[in-house]
Amino acid sequence: MKKLNIAIIGLGNIGCYLYKYLNENKKILTEKNNCLPYVKYVSARNKKKKRNIKIKESQWLNNYLDSTKIKDVDLIVELIGGSEGPAKKLVFNALKNKKHVVTANKALIAKYGDQLAQIAEKNKVNLEFEASVCGGVPIIRSLKESLIANKISKIYGILNGTSNYILSSMDKKNKNFEEVLLIAKKLGYAETNPSADLNGDDVSAKLKILSSLCFNSFLSDNIYVEGIREIDATDIKNANKLGYKIKLLGFAELLNNNIYQRVHPTLIKKDSYVASIDGVLNAVIIDGKPVGQSIIQGEGAGPSATTSALVSDISSILRGNVKFPFSLSNKERKKLKFNSIEERLFSAYLRFEVIDKPGVLSNITSIFSKNKVSIKRLVQNPDKNKKISSIIIVTHESKNKFLNKILKEVAKKNFIKKKPKLIRIDSN
Repeated sequence: MKKLNIAIIGLGNIGCYLYKYLNENKKILTEKNNCLPYVKYVSARNKKKKRNIKIKESQWLNNYLDSTKIKDVDLIVELIGGSEGPAKKLVFNALKNKKHVVTANKALIAKYGDQLAQIAEKNKVNLEFEASVCGGVPIIRSLKESLIANKISKIYGILNGTSNYILSSMDKKNKNFEEVLLIAKKLGYAETNPSADLNGDDVSAKLKILSSLCFNSFLSDNIYVEGIREIDATDIKNANKLGYKIKLLGFAELLNNNIYQRVHPTLIKKDSYVASIDGVLNAVIIDGKPVGQSIIQGEGAGPSATTSALVSDISSILRGNVKFPFSLSNKERKKLKFNSIEERLFSAYLRFEVIDKPGVLSNITSIFSKNKVSIKRLVQNPDKNKKISSIIIVTHESKNKFLNKILKEVAKKNFIKKKPKLIRIDSN
């Protein structure tokens, strides 16, 4: 029986779960893949940390980089995280030394994926990263294999469980952003420092990877990113009244030979499929020909979901297939044009908190008219006691640059009480 020696580098929750899983399911994995997966070595920053697994002394590597040099290591599983430092050193060295690599590190792949793919291809080893995007949702393998016959025009969806939990909880529990964030931290859905989740960086890294796979292009940093920190309970209530839900969505779309990548809070119709995805779930929607629309949803994070993706990658390597990391050889991948969203058309929700006095509304609407943005719907909610009013405007499709121009112009007016809001609307 063939055997594949594995080194797991990084023993947090996911590393320990994977170690346990591979040891307990050796028999079935061997039968399914005709090759024995054997965890030969492990390494972690803190050897003395209490873990729920038993590791033999002979399995420990005091220097994690030794795994890239030892002859009896065939595959390295990188679970350190981060785009720089130890993770970067480990993966670059492993591929240069002709070791297969499986990683859950979206930040590393989003930043250095093109370089790493080139090294893997040159040395005829695998670089697999299913676990880097949406945990247990098998989106990467679907794009690489199951949907290989399709010309994909658009991929979008909920790619971050933390932000989805926060927005859906604000809606269902009628609580504000800070209250829900606190609950998310207590439940372990949000990190102690949840910045990457809340400001859209996590979705941005995942979207870059998906975009590259969909359009056979190199990774591109030309991406518009906006997080959910500005969304408040009033926006959630207004969205409901207008027949929408607010979700943080990532979009990559091919329009007239240009690719647009964007991450931002989005108003989506209440009766749409994506609107029903609540809690920490992820959902990815792919538009392609000839398949039409495909939807994949599932747990986006956590040790069990991530291990499911990692074992899928390990099994692919156990079967002995050397594949190109991004489906195509580096020579075949294209340098496509990635455009800024400034010229892209959007319908949008704009909210202005103003002093309630004559002339304010006509002043605002004249700014819309001047910027050639037509108004589809206007709602005014005055508070006579406080002498303030909330003006909600839903626009027809207009260029992003003109919508932003309106926002900036109105923000300078002395009748404005709070920073104006803009949330794009998805027309699907």
